[in-house]
Parts: sequence; structure tokens; C-alpha cells
Amino acid sequence: MTTMTENASGLREFKMPDVGEGLTEAEILKWYVQPGDTVTDGQVVCEVETAKAAVELPIPYDGVVRELHFPEGTTVDVGQVIIAVDVAGGSAPTGQPPVAVETPVAEAPAAPTPQAPVAEEPKPEGRTPVLVGYGVAEASTKRRPRKGAEVPAQQPETFQAATAIQGELNGHGHGSAPVGQRPLAKPPVRKLAKDLGVDLATITPSGPDGIITREDVHAAVAPAPAPEPMAVAAVTAPPVPAQAQAPAPVVMYDSARETRIPIKGVRKATAAAMIGSAFTAPHVTEFVTVDVTRTMKLVEELKQDKEMQGLRVNPLLLIAKALLVAIKRNPDVNASWDEAAQEIVLKHYVNLGIAAATPRGLIVPNIKDAHTKTLPQLAGSLGELVATAREGKTSPAAMQGGTVTITNVGVFGVDTGTPILNPGESAILAIGAIKLQPWVHKGKVKPRQVTTLALSFDHRLVDGELGSKVLADVAAILEQPKRLITWA
Repeated sequence: MTTMTENASGLREFKMPDVGEGLTEAEILKWYVQPGDTVTDGQVVCEVETAKAAVELPIPYDGVVRELHFPEGTTVDVGQVIIAVDVAGGSAPTGQPPVAVETPVAEAPAAPTPQAPVAEEPKPEGRTPVLVGYGVAEASTKRRPRKGAEVPAQQPETFQAATAIQGELNGHGHGSAPVGQRPLAKPPVRKLAKDLGVDLATITPSGPDGIITREDVHAAVAPAPAPEPMAVAAVTAPPVPAQAQAPAPVVMYDSARETRIPIKGVRKATAAAMIGSAFTAPHVTEFVTVDVTRTMKLVEELKQDKEMQGLRVNPLLLIAKALLVAIKRNPDVNASWDEAAQEIVLKHYVNLGIAAATPRGLIVPNIKDAHTKTLPQLAGSLGELVATAREGKTSPAAMQGGTVTITNVGVFGVDTGTPILNPGESAILAIGAIKLQPWVHKGKVKPRQVTTLALSFDHRLVDGELGSKVLADVAAILEQPKRLITWA
């Protein structure tokens, strides 16, 4: 969408762009410039937070900042002007861009024939003509004919009398513009009248030299005061008891002991997505408790491996690889439900989502084509994903197109949970805390590293058999990590 407008004075207005697919608003987190600062093409001027991520916005031209239209912390709709920059280097006062004023000129009586072209001042070559107050004019723009344009200039006396009477009935008196003469008004006022459906010819001007003002237009559309009740009605109508009028509800809020936080940004988007998922896809969750002692030993060995030096090696890495292998063995679990087309969409790729808790809320960026990555490559992608999420720099693209998700609630000491699917995905795996517990191993009770896994899936796509196979394969790999080689 267009994010920039320019007026004749060289003042350019930069609009809030759609920095993510389908987003309608963003919150201004921080301004990096102030009025009077000089900016260059590509310079970051502010940071905004959408429903998906924090994004830095660069300015697309050189100039001097004249006005910041919104303070930090304001939520702005996509398409609204957020900053004005003077690209001509003018000396317009801060916050007050130059305004062109149209001198009112009375026109000749309207005629039924088409109007002749209006002479324009010479314009620089290659520039589109600009109409003051309306921005750049398009070649295909057509003016709507004014009401009454077909009426001849010379009207019968009866018509003029009827017009005058109609003006009195509308409360405008005899001050309205004569028939056939264009009312005097500035372009913004004409646009306001057009938007409100008001005929300027019926308005009594209150401005100097008979110019119609904005107040005159608003007064024309204001509802007429209700007539006072007749004396008879006052006598016959019974008085309304005071008790019959219900008091307005009072919202009690103890500011000393309560804090109210606006629902916006990532948290607002997450709430909407979870509600939509929970009440759209029929969730089923299965659990399995597994001995991961061998997996934990493999993690320690990989940390010493030269090929893994400098990479993030932890149990999550091996669990992610185990899930990818399980999906390869059971590809039907990697699908989505297309309600509109009434089709099941089988995905021949895995964009592996990793739920990440950030100061702004829970986000789920995904590793694109995770099924094609080696273990070192997967470790590198996981480390980059986590670091970017913590810094709040995850891009909207990184959170789109996920197919399967992993959420690690074990880092909080939680045994497991019943995770809710990400919208458009078929399965999500929750990892519980890994704890030393008594476990029967080779016929004897021994202390072993044990965890509980939970797999939630969309029962429209995944039946109990398929879901169980996927979860059982993940558990088997974590019990015997060598299966990563034999099954991969």
C-alpha cells in the first residue's frame, strides 16, 4: 500500500505501512527522531509493535522532520500518517505544515453544457498536477455534477419563491446562495459537505464575505431541537416516579490495589488465535512418560563434539530432531484443514514452530524446511531463533507458515500440559520437566532421567492411531537415541 503523500510545499507525510500480512494496526514503541532532525533515505525513524513482532521503520527519503503525529505508546491504524518530513528544506514551523488557502471566487451561473477546462499554472515536467487540499489528482478522476446544474439560470418567479420558502423551512433563511450561483467555500469545507451529503446551496454562510465555514456545514446536519410538549400533554401525562429511572451502572475500580493493562499487541493476537483454534479444531491430547537418560548422555557428548562447538546443544535439540523423524515416518500428521475448500492439505515440508516466551508475550516463530537440516544446522537455527525472539526482533515472516509446533513447559518446572494448537496446524508437542525419578530399568528400580510428553492434535485430521504412532516414535527415539540414525 502507499505509505507516502506529498503536497505542493514539499512536505511529505509517511503513513503507517502494513508490516505484516493482513495486519490493521501497530503500536509506536519508540521514536528515534524528533522535529527539527535531519533524516536520510533508509534511516530508521521509529520502532513499532504489531500483533506479531516488533519492527523498525525506515524513512524512504531525505529531509527535515517537521511533525510526529503520534506519541510513543499510541496504537495507530495502518494507513494513518505518523510523521511529516520537509524534503524541500523549508522553514515551516514545527508541527504546522504550510497550508494553501483558496481565494473564493464567485462563478457564473451554471449551464447544462459541459464546463470548459480550467487553465492551470505551468507545472514542472513529469509532475502530476496537484489540487490544493486533496493531494495528487488522478487522470481518471471525474467530478460529480453539482445538484441543480441542469436548472436554467433564469427561473420562473414561482420556482424562486418556492426555493426561498424551502430555505426558510430548512432554517437557513434568505442568506443561502442565489439560484444558479456557486456557494463560496474552501476545498476542505466542500469535501466535508460532500462526505456528509449536504448541499452547500442550502446553507446560510457565516464567514466573512459570505464564505461557508465548517461550522455552517455541521450545523446543517445537526438534528433540529425537539418541540416542547404541549400544555395539555403536561397536564394529562402522569409524572414518572424517580424510582423508575434505573441508575447507570458504576464500574468499581480500586486503583490502589488493582492495575489494568490494555490488551494489545502480541498478547491480543495470541488470545484471538487461541480462542479461534480451541473452538474450531477438535483437540485431543495424549501423554507418555519416557526414560530419557540416554538422550541426556548424548547431549553431554555432543557438547564436546568439534562439529557442535559454538552451537546451542540441549535436550530440545534432540527432541526436535526426534519429532522430525517421527513426522517422516508418519507424514499424514503434517497437514492442515481447509474449511473453505473442504480439503485436507498434506504438507511435504516441515516448518517447525518453537514457542518462545518474550516480555511482550508468547510468540511461535518457525524454522523453515526443518526436515532438510542436519543436526548442526538445526542447532544453529534453534540458537538464532531463540536469540532473535529474546531481543524482540522476530520478523512477521518468521511466524507465518508453521506446520507443527514444540512448546517446552519443562523449563518452568512443569511436568506437562495440554497445549492448544496453533491455527492452521495439526499437532503440537509439549515437553515436560526432566527429573531424576525411580524407574524400573533392566528389572531393577534405579534413578533415571524421566520426562512426560503431551501431543495435542486436530482430530479432524489425525485419528487416535496416527497420533499414538507419532507420540510413540518420539518416545522410542528419546529412549534409544541411536534410532535417529537407523530411522532417519
